[in-house]
Parts: sequence; structure tokens; C-alpha cells
Amino acid sequence: MLAIAHANAGQFDDACRCIDKAMAAMQATKERWCEAEAHRVAGEIALKSPRRDVAKAQACFERSLTLARAQQAKSWELRAAMSLARLLTEQGSRQAARDVLAPVYDWFTEGFDTSDLRNAKALLSELH
Repeated sequence: MLAIAHANAGQFDDACRCIDKAMAAMQATKERWCEAEAHRVAGEIALKSPRRDVAKAQACFERSLTLARAQQAKSWELRAAMSLARLLTEQGSRQAARDVLAPVYDWFTEGFDTSDLRNAKALLSELH
């Protein structure tokens, strides 16, 4: 959350240090329950930074998806899929974006009033 706040405030060096510190703490403590989200946030920071790094962002989002799927963490998977889908859409790959996001969204059977699922539905609507 702090890394996101720094990025939103335009403090990208602080955002990078913060997310790097979080990643190091996960490695040291072996507490990895939010590792997928940390990688997703790292990707978002890479996109927002003045030194925008699309390749790094895409790698972070794909890593986040892989980790979330391995942990069967559907909420983290949804967030990672949305981030990757937005990036793919920006790159002109609307079908690939839909292919990433739709199956994750379709897994859910409840909670459609949450902001993540509302945002996913809106993104899917844009992609159709």
C-alpha cells in the first residue's frame, strides 16, 4: 500500500525502494501469502514511472498471475489479470486481454458488488 501511495504521489524512487523492501522481507521470512500482489504492484509502478518499462511490467503481471494461480488466490489472480489485460489492450491486443481476464472473472459466482469485480466487468465490457 505504501509503494502504491508513493507511486501515486510521483515518488517513484521511494515506491521502488518500498516494493523492493517488501519483496526482500517475503524472501527472508518465507511469508508469501501476498507475493502475487507485490509483483502486480511492482508492474504498476514500472508503468507509472517516468522511466516507463513495459517489458518489466508485463513480466511482473505474468509472474503475479502464475503465483496467484499456484496459490489458488482468485482475488490476486483477478487483479493480476486486470493489470495484464489493461496493458495488452494498450498494446492493441484486445483479444489477448479478453482471453486473460474473462476466464478469471467467470470463475466468480458471488461478490459482484466488490470494486475488483465491478472493475473487471467494466474492463470486459470495454473489450467486447
